[in-house]
Order: sequence, then C-alpha cells, then structure tokens
Amino acid sequence: MRAHRSFAVAALVAANALAHAALAQQPGVTRNDLQRHDLSVPGREAIQTIVSIAPGVTAPRHSHPGEEIIYVLEGVVEYQLDGQPPVTLKVGDVLFIPAGVVHSAKNVGSGNGAELATYIVEKGKPLLTLAK
Repeated sequence: MRAHRSFAVAALVAANALAHAALAQQPGVTRNDLQRHDLSVPGREAIQTIVSIAPGVTAPRHSHPGEEIIYVLEGVVEYQLDGQPPVTLKVGDVLFIPAGVVHSAKNVGSGNGAELATYIVEKGKPLLTLAK
C-alpha cells in the first residue's frame, strides 16, 4: 500500500513537471518559480511564478486547478479568457482568472512582457493543463 501511494505521488509530481515544461518549452516563454507553500485551507497551496513572454509570442491556451492572480511587471500583454473579449494590460495592471477558465497571453508590446502570477490551486494537481 505504501509503495502504491509513493508511486501515485511520484506520478502527480511528474505530471505537474510535464505540464510546466510544456508551457516553458514554448519558444519565447520562460517561467521562474519563486515560492510554493501550503495554505491554511486543507488541500490548497499558493504558488508564485514570474512568467516572461518575448515580443509577439503567445503562451498557449491553458487552465489551472484554481485561481490565478496576475500583476504585470513589464511590457504590454493581451489576455484572452474564453467567453470574454481580450483585455490588454500594461505595467502595474492586474487580472483575476477564475479556476478552470481557459486562457492565453500574448505579448503585444515591442519589448519583453512579464507577469507575477500567483496561483491558489488544489494541491497535488498539475499547475496547468494545455487546452485542446
């Protein structure tokens, strides 16, 4: 039983790493994980990451198993959330993306675009799932 549980945990960690890698391998998109902590809410964790997007690059459509709170650090980034019109944000602007909403981000500026992404997500699930 213990070996089976260890395998399940290892599989979840590997799935999370693969999803993270899929987005990070997108040419022109880099991620710098800053911190990850359990929350006082059982089964939830907070993750903070800096996501950088090169000019003209679009991060692929994806979703998260929880909320994403965005603060634009650099450049001009257009966010497309399914079912909503695109929104263009500049340095200092913020955006809230509800759990499970499929979205993408495109750097529409002439320089680098970067965001501080804070995720409040279900622990043990992949941080992101690429949309089909």
